[in-house]
Amino acid sequence: MISKKDSNAARIKRHYRVRKNISGTPERPRLNVFRSLSNIYAQVIDDTTGKTLVSASSLDKEIKDKVANGGNKEAAKEVGILVAKRALDAGIKAVVFDRGGYVYHGRVLNLAEGAREGGLEF
Repeated sequence: MISKKDSNAARIKRHYRVRKNISGTPERPRLNVFRSLSNIYAQVIDDTTGKTLVSASSLDKEIKDKVANGGNKEAAKEVGILVAKRALDAGIKAVVFDRGGYVYHGRVLNLAEGAREGGLEF
């Protein structure tokens, strides 16, 4: 059985391998996903300046009022919709999706679907 420490080390290794090829630009920033056991976080990052342009998480008040648990698929979809709304308000329409080394399944998939539903293109 793979321990939690080993699986996270493998995820970080995958993330570095993917990040060699993915980079956010001012025209197409990077939509980054971080998933913890009890919450999910999304940031839109411009890697040329190293700045976070917009962010959203299941800890935001708008989402905490809607969902009881921040670590489920429903919360992930709401975070995706919220980060898309904030990005569109900031004038960002297209992004590069960075799944953070996680499998594109479950909460990561729902966050991506929510962001697409909210109007982001990737």
